[in-house]
Amino acid sequence: MSLHELIHQCRKENRNAQEQLYRLYAAKLFGLCLKYSENRQQAEDNLQDGFVQIFNKIKQFREEGSFEGWMKRVMVNTCLQKYRQQKVYSLSNEAQIEEEDPEVEEEEFEINFLLQCIQALPDRYRQVFSLYVLDGYSHREIAEMMNISEGTSKSNLARARMALKEKIEESRERQNSAQSS
Repeated sequence: MSLHELIHQCRKENRNAQEQLYRLYAAKLFGLCLKYSENRQQAEDNLQDGFVQIFNKIKQFREEGSFEGWMKRVMVNTCLQKYRQQKVYSLSNEAQIEEEDPEVEEEEFEINFLLQCIQALPDRYRQVFSLYVLDGYSHREIAEMMNISEGTSKSNLARARMALKEKIEESRERQNSAQSS
């Protein structure tokens, strides 16, 4: 079945087509959910809730642009909405931190280690980092999606980068001390 036909059948609430669409995109969208979740269990929950939203909103897809891109947007919005329901964002005026990329030496790190470092970030830092660095949203778009100011988005990104740099440096120091022992 072509993707166009699969979408058409999902619009008719055909359970077999929905299952086929889920199987086709679940792994890729799960990776996206991991970026916006504190842990694997939360990512699995977000994936399920995101697919429910995709199936509920599939009639809104206008077949303009990428269907996968549309699904990713629905999934990110679902993850952020679930976060907003669980916690309240601090709307205090955070002091802006210069948006400067911390320098980290080019070095091979396992993707699982980097993913763990990202997941260990405080929620807002993780979300802003993922939206900006991994998904390419602008600070203006992030501010609108998360209902924060652009300055807060920039500040959270800078703090996330600094926290990641510290974790990477700690890991490097542990490796160096283990090798010298």
